[in-house]
This record gives sequence, C-alpha cells and structure tokens, in this order.
Amino acid sequence: MKKETLFISDLHLGSTRPEITQRFLRFLEHRMRSVERLYVLGDLFDAYLGDDDNASPNREVKSAFKQLTESGTEVHFQHGNRDFLLGGRFARETGVNLLGDYEVIYLYGVPTLITHGDLLCTDDFQYQKARERVRTEEWKQAALSKPLWLRRLYARWYRFKSSLDKRGKTAEIMDVNPATVKETMLRYGVDRLIHGHTHRPAVHELEIENKQCRRFVLPEWGKNETVLCWNQEGFHTEVIGY
Repeated sequence: MKKETLFISDLHLGSTRPEITQRFLRFLEHRMRSVERLYVLGDLFDAYLGDDDNASPNREVKSAFKQLTESGTEVHFQHGNRDFLLGGRFARETGVNLLGDYEVIYLYGVPTLITHGDLLCTDDFQYQKARERVRTEEWKQAALSKPLWLRRLYARWYRFKSSLDKRGKTAEIMDVNPATVKETMLRYGVDRLIHGHTHRPAVHELEIENKQCRRFVLPEWGKNETVLCWNQEGFHTEVIGY
C-alpha cells in the first residue's frame, strides 16, 4: 500500500451545502483507499451542536469515517471554531482520534506542528476573548445540557452575529499574526507549520533565528478545493475532482 498522509480543513459541512458533503464522502470512499493517515484540522462542520445530533450530514460523515478507520486508515481530528463541541462519543462511534489545539507530529521523520489556526489570529482580540470563554468545560457542558432544538436556534443566531462582526474587521485582523506564528514555532521547536482557518491557501517561506521555515495554509472547501498530500518524497497539492 502506498504510504501517504493528507491534510484538510474548513469543509464547513452542513445541510445548506449538500454538494460539498457528497464531494467529501466520495473523497473518503475513493481517494482515501491508498492513504495511511488523514488529518482534519478543524471546521469539518459548519455548526456542530453535539454528539447527540444525528441529523444530516453528521450521520453520513460518522458512517463514512467508521468505514475508513475500520479499513486501516488513521483519521485524526483537531477542533475548529465551528465544531469544538465534537466529543468522545463521536470518536468512539467513528474510530477518529481527537487531538489538542497544538500537536507536533513526525511527518516522515520531520517534526511538524499542526493546528486549526484560530489561535494564531491574535490581532482579533474580540474573537480571542470569546474563544477563551466558550472553550471552558463549564460553558460546553452548559451548552450541551440544553435541548437540541434550542442549540440549533442559537447556532443560527451565532452565524448571523458572526457575519455582522466580520463586516467591521479588516482582512489583516482576521489573518494570523506573524509574531505569534514565529513565537509558536519556536515554542514547539519546529520549522514547519500546517493550519487552516484563514481561508487563504498558500505556502509561506519565513526565517526564524536564521532557519528557513515553512507555513502551509489549507483552503476552504466550496470552490476549487485542494488537499495537501505528503509522502516520503515531499508534498504536493491535489485538486479534489470527485
């Protein structure tokens, strides 16, 4: 079997974009047959309201992940700002491995830092303050204790409020802070970083303490989405054609 590791993020799967869900399911069924590991770096879902929500597309994604992990492919998941309520029940039902906000993985021998990316956007003080509040166990348990219908209403309100908030922010504020990127890579002792969140796909070259480093930004799904592929020879991006 060909050894290969793939990275994706920001699919924002939801009932309003069934075509993206179908593309993702075809991707899992066909492309992942030759893949050793898949890393999903957050915002797989546009609004994940808890492991008790089995409405579409959650139901279909759970089934596809279960088939994939049972076939021998590892699936690793980091929480994003839209699906941080995804928990242990999802992991048990699918075989997916849940990761922390920052993880160093050894990508064919090279230590590589992976993260969703929102923690790097430190210029967005409003977002960071709200993130700190909703990521506490107390807040999450309080949210999950509410009936599902109420959580759905809240999610609609949150999406509306989020769209209004973004109108008042510059693109620079919502992007990563370069100093935070460098400090984070130094803290974890890596010269390679992979993340999503900003929807600005690119490969950035940077220098940190006289070392040449790279930052890989994954794309949002919905237009001409690509996946970051890695093997022993290196990396390439691949257009999703399913």
